[in-house]
Amino acid sequence: MKKIRLGIIGIGNQGTTYAGLIFQGLVPHMELGAICDISREAYEAGCGRIIGNAKMMAKFAGTPEEEVDKLAATIKEKYEAVPYYTDYIEMIESGNVDAVITTVPHYLHPVMGIEAIKRGMPVICEKPAGVYTKQVRQLNEFSKAHPEVPFAIMFNQRNNPLYRDLKAIMDSGELGEIRRVNWIITTWWRPQSYYNSSEWRATWGLEGGGVLVNQAPHQLDLIQWLCGKPKTVYANIQMGCHRDIAVENEVTAMFEYPNGATGVFVTCTHDVLGTDRLEILCDKGKVVVDNSKRAVVKKLKMTEDEISNSMDMAAVHRLTMGNTAGGGNDLYDEQVIEHPSQWGGQHAGVLENFALHMIDGTPLIAPGTDGINGVALADAILLSGWTGKKVDYDFDEDLYIEELNKQIAAEGKYDLIKND
Repeated sequence: MKKIRLGIIGIGNQGTTYAGLIFQGLVPHMELGAICDISREAYEAGCGRIIGNAKMMAKFAGTPEEEVDKLAATIKEKYEAVPYYTDYIEMIESGNVDAVITTVPHYLHPVMGIEAIKRGMPVICEKPAGVYTKQVRQLNEFSKAHPEVPFAIMFNQRNNPLYRDLKAIMDSGELGEIRRVNWIITTWWRPQSYYNSSEWRATWGLEGGGVLVNQAPHQLDLIQWLCGKPKTVYANIQMGCHRDIAVENEVTAMFEYPNGATGVFVTCTHDVLGTDRLEILCDKGKVVVDNSKRAVVKKLKMTEDEISNSMDMAAVHRLTMGNTAGGGNDLYDEQVIEHPSQWGGQHAGVLENFALHMIDGTPLIAPGTDGINGVALADAILLSGWTGKKVDYDFDEDLYIEELNKQIAAEGKYDLIKND
């Protein structure tokens, strides 16, 4: 069985997660070809992190202690046998890898993606695709000029079977035209110690933002994947809300769609109780998703306009009183969608899909060029919040960089972005 040798650029939290998935055999057509990190300390800590996660999972599954120890020893042996580099270009050109994944600070994703593609190296870009659209657009244009080089992005939520089912329903048109979408996603609680754990976290100059570029890119991708791109964005953002940080960690954004539909997107990192609830109202039904695990889909038997124009007051009374005879469930059919969850299964599935794409041309779950959509929405939200104005989804990219540079200048520690 052919296996793709993956090179991991950056062996921090995400890098060690992917290495662990591969070591545990959860990506059948992929093996670890090499590791690159500028920090020897990060490389040495990576092995311990992978072993710790694997032991925790094994113990949770009830694996006997001696088997847990054997697993740890096997992972350590495999990890130490993998070639290690401090220069990602050297790793790409080493002949030890067939593809790479960029698990590095966000500003570097487009830079490293372009350098990989330039050398004919297939690449998976970690989310987000970048910090600002002008940079991501350059990556996309370079990829389109080299269509022979596979390019994907780690949108693992597109591999969530629940969202795959909803995508099929929305694309089918059976729920009709969208009228409103609301998503409250505040399950990103992060304490101050999280922000203090790394110099680059929660900075405009090194990370490029807060909750919108670090925690919520998956939802920003999904809301467009399912509902389409908005026409305009108007947002209120708060920077350093209940945390000693410079970046945004409290966001309420309102969207207007080309057909007049509206949307609200709420996210933050200071809600320790957290909510994850998505509602999509259409003219012929409604979707309600709780905790990204359970969806209730109600499909109207007529459009809402047809119901409004045909229902007399007697039927309205029966409906509002909860009497379903002549109303209520006579109006709609209900479908409940639930799937068992598997730790790491979504990420492993994206990696496996990429390997199969390279081996036999299997279509990508998340083509790399799709990454610009979520970055554009995050940038539009931030630009609106900074200027206090409604902005177009197709906003002025130079103005965005100008406003971002104001935030970087206020930090007083990092170089400004060169807009060229």
